[in-house]
Amino acid sequence: MEIQKMKIPRHVGIIVDGNGRWAEKRGKKRSYGHKAGSENLEKLSRYILTKTGVEILSVYVFSTENFKRSVEEVDYLMGLFTKKFKNDSKKYKQENIRIIFSGRREPLKEEVLKTMDEIVEMTKDNTGGILNFCLNYGGHSEIIDATLKIHHDLENGVIQELDETVFSKYLYHDLPPIDFLIRTSGEYRISNFMLWQASYAEFYFPETYFPDFNEEKFDQAILEYTKRDRRFGGIDYEKKDH
Repeated sequence: MEIQKMKIPRHVGIIVDGNGRWAEKRGKKRSYGHKAGSENLEKLSRYILTKTGVEILSVYVFSTENFKRSVEEVDYLMGLFTKKFKNDSKKYKQENIRIIFSGRREPLKEEVLKTMDEIVEMTKDNTGGILNFCLNYGGHSEIIDATLKIHHDLENGVIQELDETVFSKYLYHDLPPIDFLIRTSGEYRISNFMLWQASYAEFYFPETYFPDFNEEKFDQAILEYTKRDRRFGGIDYEKKDH
């Protein structure tokens, strides 16, 4: 597919889902699926941000609710995040991709936080695509955290009034809205992911488990997005100033 002829969303969100079920279908432990998913995410994110024209990619890799999983699985995931951030940082640096994180730092372990901070520092001057890892993230939590900061600044005279533009600046990152939201594995819900930013997103729910959601399947998703007629309250998005 000639991706350059497609209508390309500026900001894509991916809810990474199906790693565990992908492994279980193969008679493997869930950790096997998480490892395969992490390897696919590294390749796919670099493809999306360097080859397709997408400027921002937000990936939901660990929710606040995921801490309810078994200690064994959570510990494995935290170790996997730490390892992958260390190993992949040079690739992102070389390809001019800036890494940021959205989510609460508590109760992430110090080793995870240290590795996150290192990759953010290493790539902070990159001017290409932005890869936003949503880790220990929840849409409700983000809105609550933003509201608390706004309350503080209103009381102290830092801001005088509140509107949608001001509110957006108090989120974990002031990013443009999500244009296209993909959730792999065939589940039809967004699970508390970027609720503010995804208000007018187009949704896409492929049956594919994430480890198999490769570059070709992403291109197929973009083809589907191209067919969509985006409207905001009856206004044609393509003709709307944005």
